[in-house]
Amino acid sequence: MHDEFLQVAADFQLGMLDTERPHPKTTNLSRHACEDLPAAVELLREVDRDALHVLGEKFSAGEIHPLARAIAETLDAGNRIFLCGCGATGRLSISLEIFARAGLLAGATDENVIGFMAGGDAALIRSIERFEDRPDYGERQLLDLGFADGDLLISSTEGGETPFVIGATETAAQRSGRAPFFLYCNPDDLLAENVERSRRVISNSSIRKINLAVGPMALSGSTRMQASTVLTAAIGFAMKHCHNPDGMASDFNRWRNFALDDCDWSFLEIFTRAESATYEAGDFVLYEPGEFGITVLTDTTERSPTFTLTPFERVGNPEPASLCYLHLPQTDSPGEAWHSLLDRDPRPLEWGDLSHLTSASAMARFDFSSAVVAQRNARISPASQFPFQISAEGGSNGIEWEFRGHSHTVRIPGTVDFLGQNLLLKMLLNTHSTLIMGRLDRYEGNLMTYVSANNYKLIDRAVRYVRLLLEHHHDRVDFDYETVARQLLQTKETLGPDEPIVLKTVEALLKSG
Repeated sequence: MHDEFLQVAADFQLGMLDTERPHPKTTNLSRHACEDLPAAVELLREVDRDALHVLGEKFSAGEIHPLARAIAETLDAGNRIFLCGCGATGRLSISLEIFARAGLLAGATDENVIGFMAGGDAALIRSIERFEDRPDYGERQLLDLGFADGDLLISSTEGGETPFVIGATETAAQRSGRAPFFLYCNPDDLLAENVERSRRVISNSSIRKINLAVGPMALSGSTRMQASTVLTAAIGFAMKHCHNPDGMASDFNRWRNFALDDCDWSFLEIFTRAESATYEAGDFVLYEPGEFGITVLTDTTERSPTFTLTPFERVGNPEPASLCYLHLPQTDSPGEAWHSLLDRDPRPLEWGDLSHLTSASAMARFDFSSAVVAQRNARISPASQFPFQISAEGGSNGIEWEFRGHSHTVRIPGTVDFLGQNLLLKMLLNTHSTLIMGRLDRYEGNLMTYVSANNYKLIDRAVRYVRLLLEHHHDRVDFDYETVARQLLQTKETLGPDEPIVLKTVEALLKSG
């Protein structure tokens, strides 16, 4: 893989992009997570506040209005909305499909609002290698879903450079008279200057662009945080106000003011301490998400690739148990659990040699039903597994958290709908899980030392982090990109199941002289 990556590395060297750069406000995040949790919580809330302030200005300037109008025009004409993403943006695309049918978008069904991600619904649980780097897979998935003339594609990519999403978007521009939308979180000039595939999209007059650049992420490169929050809010509020775009700005500002100013986040300290202590003791967590299944699933599954944790295990596989898992106790079978989670039947991909990862039978091996307790107990001691319950208290008056004797209800005003509740919960869970990982030494400063280097973009990210640590901690600037990349890929081949690829590569390079 060494030469294979180096042949295309120039196309994936993305350190100049805002979404990849370290955030100047969070350089001591890992220390705060361990020594001053209240300060760490407030710091992450401040970065969220900064990002959503930028989005508020976009709403006020009318930059999201064209998207709202296009959504209304498409549905009014009897055509369909497709939502596309990869990784975190794929999960937000499927989440928005679910929210649309939950009342966000009048007339939405599982036939006229379709969210999809690289690798299909199975990728909600585990990232599927080979998909993100393939524009032809984006085209194929879009067409397999029946995309046709008159349909609208809404693509989101945090970086603005994901090949899968670009492939789907360019295909939509060719196949439909209704121009697709492309939403992204990096400045146009940086993308156009440094990434050819992004330049192609930006210069394509048949693709409508909405730039939502909000600066670096609180944890370097962790676009599951601020970038995906901003993208979800932009598309979600456009759906909600598709027939009245002028109402978006004031509605968004009311929600933002509540979520980031009026809502008390300090309770997170108790839950973050309790869950991190559970893992430090060698124990496990079973999340029971109530009405918030897709949002809780998103946060828990995204912990695995971000911090190289054991992913959700499959029934019948001799895999170790993941630190946390999802439990939908109201369901009795894998099929029923998937339907409850998605509010529709799953959409597997039966793609030949990839079917073992993406097919219906592959998805059925992830069982979130009532049977999961016994399945997990067969792997780990029942005394080592603790339920973490998140639910809508009193119908919709609050979000209740319960874990190991601790309980707290986040009070929700009547003006905050299901979209707003899930956006708030997303930010709270992102803060909670990121600080847990800081307490477990899964990053250093604000650099992900346990980043999972499973595609070209993530390999480049790991290479950059190695070089940053060599420079800042060891005063070594003599290792060029190719040398570091070769050592990192060699380290990856021998990496143990719970070892930090960035730190191991730094160690190997220092030993080599």
